[in-house]
Amino acid sequence: MTYQETLDYLYTKLPNFTREGAAALKPDLTNTIAICDILGKPQNTFKSIHVAGTNGKGSISNMLSAIFQKHGFKTGLYTSPHLIDFRERIRINGEMVSRDFVINFVEKISPHIDRIKPSFFEITVAMCFQYFAEHKVDYAIIETGLGGRLDSTNIISPILSIITNIGYDHADLLGNTLPLIAREKAGITKYKIPVIIGESNSETDPVFIEKSKQEEAIIYFADTNPNYYNTEIESDLKGSYQQKNLVTVMQAVEVLKTLGIPLDLFKVASALQNVKQLTGFSGRWEILSTKPLIIADTGHNEHGLKLVIEQVLKQKYENLHIVFGMLKDKDRTKILKLLPQNATYYFCSPNLPRGLNPDDLLLECLELGLKGNVFTTVKNALQAAKNNAKKDDLIFIGGSTFVVAEII
Repeated sequence: MTYQETLDYLYTKLPNFTREGAAALKPDLTNTIAICDILGKPQNTFKSIHVAGTNGKGSISNMLSAIFQKHGFKTGLYTSPHLIDFRERIRINGEMVSRDFVINFVEKISPHIDRIKPSFFEITVAMCFQYFAEHKVDYAIIETGLGGRLDSTNIISPILSIITNIGYDHADLLGNTLPLIAREKAGITKYKIPVIIGESNSETDPVFIEKSKQEEAIIYFADTNPNYYNTEIESDLKGSYQQKNLVTVMQAVEVLKTLGIPLDLFKVASALQNVKQLTGFSGRWEILSTKPLIIADTGHNEHGLKLVIEQVLKQKYENLHIVFGMLKDKDRTKILKLLPQNATYYFCSPNLPRGLNPDDLLLECLELGLKGNVFTTVKNALQAAKNNAKKDDLIFIGGSTFVVAEII
């Protein structure tokens, strides 16, 4: 098979959460374990850091990867979803997995697919582990896909676990209260392995403390014990919300040093100022143009979008234009109330079966006093915004990772 034929096979043969939603989920670790057993347990051949949480886990994973890379370590990075190319999910020192590896891996594992019946994500996780094992990475930063306890990535034995924060997202799958969601995320806590919680919360802290006691794991709450130099370090990942992520990363640096990993503060600072270059990360407060100012951000749930909208409103502009689309399985009640009324909206839908019909989105927004028009594609919506915008206006693109992906 060619690379494109291989991708077509993965997307059409395997259940895919990105396209199908909850129907594609395999809520246990059985399949991932079965595939990795066939491969010889590649997940046990490298040291790893496991990152879960509602928001910020992609940013934190990329920051940590940049830090390890800057120190000369061969560093694997697994994140999801991808924005443009499937291979973005699996990187070593910022370089995407090769097309040949993807083709050969799928050919190798395909005889077992009918028997095991894995999902797209389960195959991708196994592919990542195999790639990192074959290339003998020193460390791998592994981001969870959804939740933690039953996430396919949760068969690793990391040297450090990180849970960024807890907010309402995928409540239909993880639980409809913050403590229930926290319990799923807390599932990445391992026996006697330190765990960092990025943002403390009176509702969820007891869940993490209880789990850490059960696992005899030292627990750190990064935001209640910030390092004295946190505010002095900046990142090229812009967006005021990145400050919260920086606090978590600097806590991780402190903990990793106690584990005997020689991390130098100057190299850490240099890495954080060059995350995009080192890892290829994009999509977070991404400035696409300056006149007019066009900003895209993948924030897509109440917790994440609240911070993004707050920063949008702090920008200097004459008129605000918002290109906005969502997935239909998201809880929109609280999200749509965050959107400012003093803006012109360009409603659209990402090109996925899960995409919310923009006509339905318009009707819901009209009830909240938001004004705008519907467009058949994301690109058409952005073009209309560009046509209407003056050079001192601001165009914001968001609502879904997949809306941003179609633009970037």
